[in-house]
Amino acid sequence: MPEEILESTEADAYQGAYPEIAAKYKAGEELSDEELDTVADIALGVLRDLLGFFDAADAPIDEYDGDEGELILDVTASNLAVLIGRHGRTLESLQTIFSLLVSRKLGFRYPVVVDVEGYRNRRRDKVVGMAKSAASRAMRQGRSVSLPPMSAYERRLVHIALRDNHEVETHSEGADLDRHVVIALV
Repeated sequence: MPEEILESTEADAYQGAYPEIAAKYKAGEELSDEELDTVADIALGVLRDLLGFFDAADAPIDEYDGDEGELILDVTASNLAVLIGRHGRTLESLQTIFSLLVSRKLGFRYPVVVDVEGYRNRRRDKVVGMAKSAASRAMRQGRSVSLPPMSAYERRLVHIALRDNHEVETHSEGADLDRHVVIALV
């Protein structure tokens, strides 16, 4: 393949197949329903391709909007606990691969979250509850409280859950798998 064609092909692949939607999204403009449907269709196609590696390409997938404006795709087949993995680590890895593939196809990063049997929703509720309980404990005991190590997503949930509590502040400490949130008094 001549070098110019190769460079052109690589640039086109990086831009994605939807430069008009990408330009509009990057400019902060609201996407139309048709454009959002295109994003959802691409995301569903990528997810079905990935699920094919687990013999689950035909698994039911519920599609809905999240609290932060993201698109959530919830795989509802009950026999796919293997996709969640221990402490959700497999699901986090699947999310990373999925996000990269969707971003590559679209030409921009649109927030699409993959869930399995509502695991993320249940885990979010648990993490938010844990954060509020730890904040109460910190205020009651008059000292900082450290939460157990969490993924970046879960640490973000803690920060968001406590950002309106003016009696405590949160920050992350540690590295890699030992990274955790500390809730301190203001």
